[in-house]
Amino acid sequence: MGMIEYLPHYTYEDYKKWEGKWELIYGVAYAMAPAPMIEHQRVSNNIAWELKEALKECKECIALLPVDWKISDDTVVQPDNMVYCGTIENPNYLTKAPKMIFEVISPSTALKDTNLKFELYEREGVLYYVLVHPLDKVAKVYRYKDGRYQKVCDCSQEVLEFDIGVCQFSFDFGRIW
Repeated sequence: MGMIEYLPHYTYEDYKKWEGKWELIYGVAYAMAPAPMIEHQRVSNNIAWELKEALKECKECIALLPVDWKISDDTVVQPDNMVYCGTIENPNYLTKAPKMIFEVISPSTALKDTNLKFELYEREGVLYYVLVHPLDKVAKVYRYKDGRYQKVCDCSQEVLEFDIGVCQFSFDFGRIW
């Protein structure tokens, strides 16, 4: 018998009762680190501003900061920055996959963001996943194609064109650092 059988398996009903910031992935609770370091917050804020500006002509899509995305009854995540297109069906959480997710990597979240969430977002068909490394000033951009993520490029100062279906926009990575 393995140790995994003795671990609790949580659901969204449990998650709603917790204090503080948490994510729930496949029934496992992940405490969010204490308030992110200043550089993390600064870069995330700059991403939000850049996305808002890039999407100002698109009537279907919005830029969002961390909100709950309830994938299933035992999986709820809060990506750092997102582009969501279409109608928001529930005022408490997203029910459909965002078109684009940016995760700002910090030492305490690197393993989860680059492995567990990478696989989760790939499984859910998130069109673009961007892993932002503020200390190295590089963003690794992945696009979902043929059932898996394919690396588009590493960006530092580049302007990249994104086509998310309902709209296309340019994103200037040089402005987020």
